[in-house]
Amino acid sequence: MDAQWIKQAMEYRQLVDVLMSDKEHADLVLHGGQVVNVLTAEIYEADLAIKGKYILMVGDAQQLIGPETITVDVRGQYLAPGFIDSHMHFESSMLTITEFSRLSIPSGTTTLVADPHEIGNALGPVGMKAMADEAGLVPNHVHLVVPSLTPDCPGLETAGYDVSSKDMEDLLNYPNVIGIGELQGFSNAAHVYRNTADIVTDLLASTIYAKSIGKMVDGNAPELFGAELAAHIIAAGGRCSCHETTTKAECVEKLRQGVYVFMREGSTQRNMAECIRAVTEDGLDSRRCILATDDMVAEDLEKLGHMNEIVKRTIAEGVDPAMAIQMVTINPASYFGFQDRGVLAPGMLADVAVISDLHQMKVEAVFLEGRLVASQGELLIDLPEYTYPESVKNSVKREPLVEKDLAIASQSQEARVRCIGLIPDQNLSETLEFTLRTQQGTVMPDVRQDVLEIACIERYGRNGSIGKAFVQGFGLEQGAFAESVAHDTHNIMVVGTCLKDMTAAVNRVIEMGGGIAVAKNGRIIDDMRLPVGGLITDELNGHEVSRKISQLEQTVKEQLGCKVHAPFMHLSFLALSTSPKWKITDQGLVDVNNFTILPPVIE
Repeated sequence: MDAQWIKQAMEYRQLVDVLMSDKEHADLVLHGGQVVNVLTAEIYEADLAIKGKYILMVGDAQQLIGPETITVDVRGQYLAPGFIDSHMHFESSMLTITEFSRLSIPSGTTTLVADPHEIGNALGPVGMKAMADEAGLVPNHVHLVVPSLTPDCPGLETAGYDVSSKDMEDLLNYPNVIGIGELQGFSNAAHVYRNTADIVTDLLASTIYAKSIGKMVDGNAPELFGAELAAHIIAAGGRCSCHETTTKAECVEKLRQGVYVFMREGSTQRNMAECIRAVTEDGLDSRRCILATDDMVAEDLEKLGHMNEIVKRTIAEGVDPAMAIQMVTINPASYFGFQDRGVLAPGMLADVAVISDLHQMKVEAVFLEGRLVASQGELLIDLPEYTYPESVKNSVKREPLVEKDLAIASQSQEARVRCIGLIPDQNLSETLEFTLRTQQGTVMPDVRQDVLEIACIERYGRNGSIGKAFVQGFGLEQGAFAESVAHDTHNIMVVGTCLKDMTAAVNRVIEMGGGIAVAKNGRIIDDMRLPVGGLITDELNGHEVSRKISQLEQTVKEQLGCKVHAPFMHLSFLALSTSPKWKITDQGLVDVNNFTILPPVIE
């Protein structure tokens, strides 16, 4: 028996001694709260007694109160297990793990399962290990599930590092890594099998190895049914999740096939309301329904909350509060095999959210392993400092552009073009066509039709490629903005009304070594550095990032006329080559459903 298990045996013996003798007592008793019992879906009055970092009992704890016991009257308030976000990306918030924790802990989230897919695409194992090292320092529970393949679509895009099964033994045995993240490489199952069947073999080598050492494997199966869905489940090792479910029919199919459906409700991708209809309308069992954010921006974390906000929205869809809380506690704990949390019961970690209003999910206090860590929305503890190594910085390795690099050529006076249709709050897109005028052999954007140019520029110095197309939905009236955040290979994305401003914005991102830049009339009017992998800032705390992103969004709205909220996140997802229907990568306009590159101009 190793030291960890010896220590737990000694801790548990102390718990037994407190319960069975009158010589020792609880450290803390939360008295008279309304306990949300996620085991039975009941809510009833009870005390919660805590010793050290563990729950002693739930019930009448009067006999456990001694002279040194701290008793807190929580009558009229609700006691729930600490919340779990089962699938998220720190990189999408542009925050370090520490700063994300600063914003999320006060709203009741005590466990995070993060997929470092983004930094994995940019930097490979060195980036993922740096994040895993930071995860081991924060007081909340942070676990990583790593990508088994980067890029998601080899041949259709360029990543900074090509992850494959060769990296799995090293990564899966690294501290704080509990499994493999979303299997985006087999999302488009039929086309991957027909066109790049070797990917399936490599994925199976990774997933079966992961299962053999007791690790998790998450799926990623947008719009998959029947044989394709079954193939995806098997490629994941026979048991998986999916956070890309967007319709009730998909949710029903996946639940029937044993998939854990991570009902996504983030800052720009909101699918819970549609998915939950499988439960509220069709009466399906909710045990495999789990709430997850996938991607949240810092401002939403600060102003709205984290998993408490998602539970609130779920309750508003007609779900019983106890059931909604199950979806962020016992359901994900069961999926991941977290045997020490997710319920309020003897021997479990004392991770507790104290809630004053169940329907509004107002979290008054948070206990983490028996310690009061947040009250009234304020963090009460200091967080450790972590310095990211230089090896995860300076990831932009290309020369500045000139305007002609971004030009889309046509010899006609007018050109019929393919155009990506942005769908707000989704990572799906539409397929559109427009007629645009040309000027000196270059196709021009048309602000009146809200048809802008969009481009994706390879930034790792591997091939220098640039993909170009058109997009509708941002509503820009002038200017351009660019960023080194572009799911999932994270090349430089830019959208704009003219080549001059697009070029200026891209070149500022290159100059900063990664970040966000807004240009107007040929000059930069706002920017923000993202030095860690071109994705994260370690130069600002969580509150400062929230304010800076809000400022950038206001600049884009007020000075450029942008009509879509969270514009930087919306832009980043237009590079997601595994999500239908058309996307843009450094290789060009991708027809996701047919696994091909399309020319932006229709000949």
